[in-house]
Amino acid sequence: MKFQQTELPGVIVVDPDVHGDTRGFLLETFHARKYAEGGIEAEFVQDNQSRSARGILRGLHAQLEHPQGKLVQVVIGEIYDVAVDIRRGSPTFGKFAATRLSEENHRQLYIPPDFAHGFCVTSEITHVEYKCTDFYHPASEISIAWDDPEIGIPWPVEQPELSDRDKAAQRLREFGDRLPLFRGGSG
Repeated sequence: MKFQQTELPGVIVVDPDVHGDTRGFLLETFHARKYAEGGIEAEFVQDNQSRSARGILRGLHAQLEHPQGKLVQVVIGEIYDVAVDIRRGSPTFGKFAATRLSEENHRQLYIPPDFAHGFCVTSEITHVEYKCTDFYHPASEISIAWDDPEIGIPWPVEQPELSDRDKAAQRLREFGDRLPLFRGGSG
């Protein structure tokens, strides 16, 4: 199992060990002790699954009062997955890390609390599963514009399909003092 730090401290790409043969494969999708040794010391309290079609973009989302860390993986299909540092005063504020997650590479992305998360679907269909470190609190959630030019994410879709909430999303700088404060260290 490999844990790779990205350019954003605390955002970690996980390449699990996959044991396969002609019958299929087996892999651990989470093992608390191994993940803690790899830099992911998180207590997960909620699991979610989403299904989406090609060209759908979800995000960029974060919860302010109840920040969620997320461990994201794809069970079917492929996504372009993105984390954005939204901590005011952080040396990497407004920067992003991205990777492709797919059923073929079995890769996971860990996004710590106080980071925004989003993804777009690059396969015909995808099923995404993710673990969260806090419960979903709709009143605490914000949506940051997927195409915010100050963030500059090179999404692999030009005209994504968005929810009404994501169509109305604001640029990161518009959230101002509402954003979490950088407290040093990683997520």
